[in-house]
Amino acid sequence: MTTATVAPVTPAPQTAKGTMPVAGHLREASRRGIRAAVALLIGVVVGFWASDQILEVLRSPIEQIAQSQDASLNYDTVTGAFDLKLKIALFTGVILSSPVWLAELFAYVTPGLTRRERRYTFGFLAAAIPLFAAGCAFGFLLFPHMVEMLAGFSSTEESTILNAGYYVDFVMKMVLAIGVAFVLPVFVVVLNLLGLLSSRTLRRSWRAIVVVIVLFSALVTPAADVLSMFLVAAPMSALFAAAVLITHLHDRQLERRQPCSV
Repeated sequence: MTTATVAPVTPAPQTAKGTMPVAGHLREASRRGIRAAVALLIGVVVGFWASDQILEVLRSPIEQIAQSQDASLNYDTVTGAFDLKLKIALFTGVILSSPVWLAELFAYVTPGLTRRERRYTFGFLAAAIPLFAAGCAFGFLLFPHMVEMLAGFSSTEESTILNAGYYVDFVMKMVLAIGVAFVLPVFVVVLNLLGLLSSRTLRRSWRAIVVVIVLFSALVTPAADVLSMFLVAAPMSALFAAAVLITHLHDRQLERRQPCSV
């Protein structure tokens, strides 16, 4: 009697639950990248349309200086005025579209995180966006006083002739640096909540962190003067100190919750 041999059926490979193939990751990144690019493009168009009004705001401290001495903005090339409008439009577009491209970035990353990490990440996003906007607004309020203070070192008999491109770079980089400085403490606190950074480590490394802050301030301030660097480094250092205090309180609370060993 002949017995038929049945070949074992090999189960088809299945994708683990909660995972996505490489092609799916690429499609997801492309879809979210297109949304972020569209938001950036809309922001740039709005920035280009409002560039004249923004330039008027940027020019206001120069007009204040011109009341006591000869002061003006100048272009060193034929295309200087158009290049300046594009620069203002791009910078404005990045700021206006930041909620969208930040949200798309976090939405792409969060599926690979745990529920606890996802909660902290969205908390960081909810705090970072308004803090970044508040920091940029603070920078716009600060820069006229800063420009008048720096220009005040020259004599009233001298002329202050500023390159428009250099001047706008100075203001925008300072505004961006202050916006980043406002977000810095939230980032440090989130790392502490995730258990990746302890308050003790921060306190031990405070000297190195202050040096990094000073170097960062020197890079983002195009002016080669100590005052500009100090005006950026001082609030960043103060916000870092506040973050260290919050992480210290959080670590102490965790230590109290741990059962005491007999």
